[in-house]
Amino acid sequence: MPDRWPDSIADVQAATGPRGQLAHPDAIQHLQRLQREFYPVGEHAWCLVGNGLSNQTFVEGPEGIIAIDTGESVEEMRDALKELRQHTDKPIVACIYSHFHYISGTSAIMEESGNADLQIYAHVGIAENLRRFGGEIAPRSSRGLVHQFGVLLPEEGEDALLHAGLGLFFRNPDHAPFTHGYIPAQHTFDEATTYQIAGLEVALLPAPSDATDSITIWFPQLKLCVNNLIWPSLINIYAIRGEEYRDPRVLLSGIDALYNLSPDHLIGTHGPPLSGPEIGPAVLDYRDAIQFLWDQTVRCLNLGLRLDEVTEQVQLPRRFQRSYFTRQFYGLAEHHVRQIHSGLFGWLDEEESHLFPLPGKARSKKLIDGFGGKQRVRKHVDDALAAAEWRWAAETASWLCRAPGRVAQQDRNRLAAAMRGIAQHTTSANIRNHCLTRALELEGSIDLSRFRSHRFRYEEVLQTPPTRFVPVLRVLLDPAKADDLDDELTWHFSTGERIGLRIRGQVAIPTNGDATDLVITLSPETWAALLAGKTTFSTAEEDGIISTTGDLNRIKRFLSSFDLPSFT
Repeated sequence: MPDRWPDSIADVQAATGPRGQLAHPDAIQHLQRLQREFYPVGEHAWCLVGNGLSNQTFVEGPEGIIAIDTGESVEEMRDALKELRQHTDKPIVACIYSHFHYISGTSAIMEESGNADLQIYAHVGIAENLRRFGGEIAPRSSRGLVHQFGVLLPEEGEDALLHAGLGLFFRNPDHAPFTHGYIPAQHTFDEATTYQIAGLEVALLPAPSDATDSITIWFPQLKLCVNNLIWPSLINIYAIRGEEYRDPRVLLSGIDALYNLSPDHLIGTHGPPLSGPEIGPAVLDYRDAIQFLWDQTVRCLNLGLRLDEVTEQVQLPRRFQRSYFTRQFYGLAEHHVRQIHSGLFGWLDEEESHLFPLPGKARSKKLIDGFGGKQRVRKHVDDALAAAEWRWAAETASWLCRAPGRVAQQDRNRLAAAMRGIAQHTTSANIRNHCLTRALELEGSIDLSRFRSHRFRYEEVLQTPPTRFVPVLRVLLDPAKADDLDDELTWHFSTGERIGLRIRGQVAIPTNGDATDLVITLSPETWAALLAGKTTFSTAEEDGIISTTGDLNRIKRFLSSFDLPSFT
């Protein structure tokens, strides 16, 4: 396809950032758009950029201030309120959540105002999304987040965090320790709804984007639109941390609806606000870039191209390089193409060898043998690194790290060098952070082992009904330990709630807990301490804070079948 953007891994000289970071020069330039600034937007709104990953927005109505999104922590929102108070002393009378990602600082508003009657508005799907992204998939989700946002990258030097693409960081380190202050909404909806809030007419319009509960907020009297669709970078159809499919057709529907509002002022959940005639062209370019990726991916798949051919063919035309809104500062078009395929057709891409591939170790051994042994493969890696052929260096080095037997540190270092090369030559913050995190782990500089096991937070368990996390144990069952087990255990909580698990055929099935002779009785606090590793079953039993009914050995055998050290 002619007139394409540069490759995902560009052939450019890496530049140096303000803290010694080595990165694509355009990625460094993107820093300026993410810097902390409290923007006035028209005569009745303000938007704070650079306080965290997301913005905090404030809209003034006749009866007071409406706060939109409250960030990742109470501390983040306190900081935003300090900025607001330099401009107005009007009370905050309402809060609107744009989606479930940035709602953890709301109690800071209560704290400041003493208003226990703060009116909160949100899509009805927020509660379910909060539940869905914890619990069963928590270790994988947390690990992906650490990679994508560079949470463990150093503060200085070539590998230091540059930015997070949509903001300077996932969480502002100045706000640590981070306190969770989410408060559920009293006013929820799942279709377009208009309210009178703070003396203003406010239309809340469902507009799924990177969250199914995302909304567009329209103030017709102010010609002001607050949205989670137009980011300061091409939106992620695929998030490298791992997410559910975001259908571009749904995104386009929301963007078209936004465009038809013809706002005079546009505030996003990320990045600087826009006002005036630049809004229309920016929104149209944004929607056209997304449609291009969808249309051309589908076209190429219909033509019978394999997925690797499609990702090579479908690159955004150069017209989308004229605005930072459609630049690849967050994710990459190449990966979005793969996600469109996966969302439509699943993992099989009509490549014959992908139908029944060899297991990774066996494949790596055969490839190494086919190349003539490890030393020859090492030469290929070293030659590729010297020639800045980062893709080939990463692939060949990965064989050395996946082959059976002990992996030499020199081979881990080769793969790390390939990851670092990619990181320094991509505009994408997601990819830079991911690759540098992986490089540092390969070299032994950081340890991610704690993100490869379930870690339950004591506070999180206590904030939900005690029965919430018992079914999560299903995904911690070790089938080898439950090979011949057929039994059921009931948890009876001091609150009166009961729930059971039945292990049958190496599967744990939730039950109501009414049909078993094995029972453990405990308080929600003890259950939270057990899950969080603050105590063990044996210790809790000895201390008398757990009581049991039935054969104690059977109970212990049952619990020891799970990947939770406090149970064994």
